[in-house]
Amino acid sequence: MNITVIALGKLKEKYLTDAISEYSKRISAYGKLQIIELNPVRLSDNPSQTEIDNALSKEAEEIKKKIPNNSYVFTLCIEGKEKSSESFAKAINDAAVNGKSNIVFIIGSSFGLSPEIKSLSDFKLSFSPMTFPHQLMRVMLLEQIYRAFQINNNGKYHK
Repeated sequence: MNITVIALGKLKEKYLTDAISEYSKRISAYGKLQIIELNPVRLSDNPSQTEIDNALSKEAEEIKKKIPNNSYVFTLCIEGKEKSSESFAKAINDAAVNGKSNIVFIIGSSFGLSPEIKSLSDFKLSFSPMTFPHQLMRVMLLEQIYRAFQINNNGKYHK
């Protein structure tokens, strides 16, 4: 299975990059993981809605170029549906069983994702109604992907 995480922004903090490295290593036992970092469009300090919409549209063009063919796409967005770890594991398993060789997770910039990217999504996923830093969200996502593989393979990690 191929797992791609497309994220706007770069990780800078060592403790986050260390966590990403650890979960990436763990996930590699189950499939090929690729993390693609894209540069978010720079906005003014107090951007107008038009400026935000234009930035999201430009980011969408870059995101679309990175989505592999035959992908099941999860977009992470606040209006998405929450899942338990078990139902998330089932969703990943179901995507693979239904012939999707790539599973893609998209984490937007601080203003989220464009409606165009959300419309490409097979599932809009929310981890919580709370707002999390995008860099931390990447760690949380990888942990849940690893947990999902452990659940699907009757591993000991998930308790």
